[in-house]
Amino acid sequence: MKNQKKILVTGGAGFLGSHLCKLLVSEGHDVLCVDNFYTGNKKNLEELRDNPLFEIIRHDVTFPLYVEVDEIYNLACPASPVHYQHDPVQTTKTSVHGAINMLGLAKRLNAKILQASTSEIYGDPEVHPQTEDYRGRVNILGPRACYDEGKRCAETLFHDYHIQHNLRIKIMRIFNTYGPNMHPNDGRVVSNFIIQALNNEDISVFGKGDQTRSFCFVSDLIRGMTSLMNSEDQFIGPVNIGNPHEISIFELAETIIELTNSKSKIIHNPLPVDDPVRRCPDISLAQEKLNWTPKISLKEGLEITVSYFDNLLKKAANGAFN
Repeated sequence: MKNQKKILVTGGAGFLGSHLCKLLVSEGHDVLCVDNFYTGNKKNLEELRDNPLFEIIRHDVTFPLYVEVDEIYNLACPASPVHYQHDPVQTTKTSVHGAINMLGLAKRLNAKILQASTSEIYGDPEVHPQTEDYRGRVNILGPRACYDEGKRCAETLFHDYHIQHNLRIKIMRIFNTYGPNMHPNDGRVVSNFIIQALNNEDISVFGKGDQTRSFCFVSDLIRGMTSLMNSEDQFIGPVNIGNPHEISIFELAETIIELTNSKSKIIHNPLPVDDPVRRCPDISLAQEKLNWTPKISLKEGLEITVSYFDNLLKKAANGAFN
């Protein structure tokens, strides 16, 4: 294939990584997926198992990796609070040591490398919507700091490698994303609400539920990710990728109850420490530089995601899913 690349995806068995691997293989690229399976799952990549363009190895990015590739997508890191707070030291090491190891690999190979950063670097923002030049408001000693500060440090490392070694880098700040292959027990709001609704359990909303989020469907997010990687080298980011449609958590719960015809009731629990009140991206830069904007509406995306979790629960009931 003309223009075929060898592409490394760290965290490739996770939610976002598995969708990225599938897209890259479908485009004819030779894809190496690296994952330590802390939150990733081989079942997410079942359809690629026998594809000659796809290879998967178990590896922790906090240790050096020696492979030959043209591009690197660095996605490795647990991304939901329930997982990244379980072992905060390891979370920070994954972001920082993982970035150092992947940047070192990219430098040796002269490979282009993309960092999957996060909207969490903005913390509980005072600026709304968030633009890329906003420096954030993060509690460096809070329960979310291992993830927030780890990702912030990774961005610094990427930028410094670019300045000091002329490395070709891309920095992408990912806002809330949802869709098939989300871990059913990762504690994220969309998966939580859908699982609770499908089981007709009470839906747990923190506080009054008036805090807002913006939710991007996974196919839109991955399209933004590859658009950034394939953009001109002079544009390194950081760039926000997310859906600017803002919705309150209470409205989200009501929408999911309606879509699932659930008998669930909404209950209110205390707000977690440092939970952001508002979170919404300004995507002007992505629109200008990448000609990117999300296409999937929240209702359409939720219908697809509800169907995925409904099938997952049925398989689990039959002992077919772990």
